[in-house]
Order: sequence, then structure tokens, then C-alpha cells
Amino acid sequence: MPLRVHPAPAPALRSVHAALGSLTGPGGALSRSGPSAGTGAVRPELPLPLHVLRGITSSSGPPATRLAGWRFLLCDTHGPLGAAEAKPTADGWAFSHFCEGPFVASTEKALRLAEALPTTYQPRLLSVPELYMLTLWLHSDTEADAADGTPAPADLLVPLAPAPPGIAAHRPQRVDGLLPLMSRRLVPSPLLGTPA
Repeated sequence: MPLRVHPAPAPALRSVHAALGSLTGPGGALSRSGPSAGTGAVRPELPLPLHVLRGITSSSGPPATRLAGWRFLLCDTHGPLGAAEAKPTADGWAFSHFCEGPFVASTEKALRLAEALPTTYQPRLLSVPELYMLTLWLHSDTEADAADGTPAPADLLVPLAPAPPGIAAHRPQRVDGLLPLMSRRLVPSPLLGTPA
């Protein structure tokens, strides 16, 4: 099923275009090396709202999320080669940073996997700083405001690679199954004994 990708706020997209336009040198800071070098302009695609999940071990209720920004895959004619983020500010939106690394390719792979699922979802990114983890969050309410919400029990999370030990990357899991696993990874182990 196709994913229901919501458009990013126009000022967030403009801030990323402005940052891309300000790069200096041939190909800018984000460019390919080797045979595919210089094969076209870099453009922001697939905007995904980036939410941060906090308090997954809290006993005071379900974990809370907050919108931290919008992440755009940066693509040329050969596909993604990086990402750019815009963050909310008191005045609207501002470019935050460019990034490269394994989460870029892993995001593209997770999106392809999600498109093959039998249900339509709204894709988002969900960061879990306590585990140094990033997931593709497949929200079941495709009409929801992409800037709001908390993962519903039946939503799917697709951990991106590299995933924390004991959590399989690129395997869609229901929120109500993965959150307890993530919580257990954060709870300190009880002492095995006391010194003599």
C-alpha cells in the first residue's frame, strides 16, 4: 500500500532549500565520489516529521512525544545521499543540520518495506534518545496532524540500523510489543549478590 506522506511546513522546506543553496564548491558538502559524482542537483525529498520519545520507563503514564523537527532525505539522480533537518523555533522554522551515515540508507530501506505492507500508514520518524535509537513510526491514523500524537498500541515501529543490541533492525513491530522490550533494556539489572 502507498504511504500517506504529509507535506512538511513550507518554511521548513524553504530553510532546507536555502541551506542547500548556500553550500560552496562543486557538488557542495554532500556529494558522491567515484563514477556517480556530479550526476545532478541534490534535492530534498520524503519529508518526515521527527518526534522524540521520552519517559519510556516512567511509572506516571505512557511515554510522551514531542515534535523535534522535519527530516528530508537528500537525493540526486542515484537516490539518497544524506539528510537535512529543519527545527521549530520561536519564529517558525530554521535549518538545523545536514547528516550522512547509516540511518539515511536505513530510512530508505524501511520506507520501501513499509510500502509493501498491506495497510496504509502515515510515516514518521521516532527517536528514542535513551537507547540511541531511531525508528520509522508507521502511524495508523493517516489523517492525523503529523506534528502531534503519541504512538498507538497498534502502530508499527521499524527500528533503523544500527539498532540497539537485542532489537532487530528493519523488522516492523507493533508499539505494544516493542515499547516493553525497549523499557526492559533501560531498567537497571538487580544486584546479583552482596559482597562478603
